[in-house]
Amino acid sequence: MVEAMLTTVDNPYNPFEDFDAWYAYDLRKGYFTCSFLARVAPFSSPDLSELDQNEDNESAIDEIIFENVLGLYRKVTREVPINK
Repeated sequence: MVEAMLTTVDNPYNPFEDFDAWYAYDLRKGYFTCSFLARVAPFSSPDLSELDQNEDNESAIDEIIFENVLGLYRKVTREVPINK
């Protein structure tokens, strides 16, 4: 399964490997990327399976990237094992 995250082109931290530093940088710059993503994908629910949550998240990220008029955002991905 592929897991995706939204980041900005100038953030030097990998949100998968060092989320705390990535998040601190994001807030310091005033991007609030996590909040922005939550506004685009407000219907994600903990009642969904992990796979469905990842699909909803990636769909919202793809929408943001498509409408990325300022060129600020980019998607990063990683392969993760599927939990059964």
